[in-house]
Amino acid sequence: MYKHILVTVAYDEGHDAGPSLQVAQTLADERAQISLIHVMDPPPSFALSYMPEGWRDEMRNAIEADLTTLAGDWDNTAVHVTEGDAAQQILDIAQLQAVDCIVIASHRPGTQGLFLGSTATKVVSRAQCAVHVVRRA
Repeated sequence: MYKHILVTVAYDEGHDAGPSLQVAQTLADERAQISLIHVMDPPPSFALSYMPEGWRDEMRNAIEADLTTLAGDWDNTAVHVTEGDAAQQILDIAQLQAVDCIVIASHRPGTQGLFLGSTATKVVSRAQCAVHVVRRA
């Protein structure tokens, strides 16, 4: 059983964090810390001038609130919302927080099981801890 699990949460269309959270709960030690992370994609530079003032903070706050809701009744949880390259941010948080398992969903259901999503592939190949990949149906 793992003592600190980092669960990645994406807000892509059709993505359900439920299976990843169930896997984390199954893998977790009785007193494990469960951390949830979402990495915001940076907007294209041409769009920045069209964004209302404070949009980034509002989005971050909404995502943090949703992650907190997803964490539910777990006693020892943390949420992380970052921005940048998803794989690198996940790996950085995992190392900084001494995570011993990352739970990440594969986002490539149409490739007949041959490939993981690019973020999952990078995390699996570079992580310094265990990685559990949850396949999307």
